[in-house]
Amino acid sequence: MRRDSLIRRPFRYSNRNAAVWLIAINVLIFALEYVFPRLSAFVVMNPRAVLAGAVWQLFTYMFSHADMSHLLVNMLGLYFFGTQVERELGTTEFLLYYLLTGFLAGLFSFAAYLLAGAYSIYLLGASGAVFAVLLAFATIYPQAEIYVWGILPLRAPILVIGYTAIEVGSQLFSFRSGVAHLTHLAGFGFGWLYFLVRFGVSPGRRFFPRS
Repeated sequence: MRRDSLIRRPFRYSNRNAAVWLIAINVLIFALEYVFPRLSAFVVMNPRAVLAGAVWQLFTYMFSHADMSHLLVNMLGLYFFGTQVERELGTTEFLLYYLLTGFLAGLFSFAAYLLAGAYSIYLLGASGAVFAVLLAFATIYPQAEIYVWGILPLRAPILVIGYTAIEVGSQLFSFRSGVAHLTHLAGFGFGWLYFLVRFGVSPGRRFFPRS
């Protein structure tokens, strides 16, 4: 695939702090849902509602959060990693990456819920898109060190692999069953595909370059 092909054509670079605006939108929707609880029924993704015509939920679910801790964890991840990824990729590319991986993670989860017959489940949270952002950060800055709990230094790719292993184990053995592990894994997976298709970059080779 040529670098000047439509699918790989670069956007004009700008850095307009979209990550910060995304955080603001998430906080605003969280506040509105607190004031107007019925709003959640329109925002979160429910397979039965989507089948009935509420297809927008495949997109809007990523802007709704269950509680303050859920919101805080995702927004901290979006701030610390998303701002760096946006600075490197530019605002337009970052927004496309974030919103597309989040949407596809939701769509994948929707399909999985249908196959499992889980029509009454509710999916919400930016975790799928934020996990994709974490993968992007590790791909762009493979030598960066992240201090887990502020103590343990880990290279960003090792952190991604560790998170992936935890999510796979949690999905298989149903640890913390209220957490959408499948959506998190889908965020990683679609982020990986985005780098392969859009940039021709293999995250795996960036994580562990051949000497």
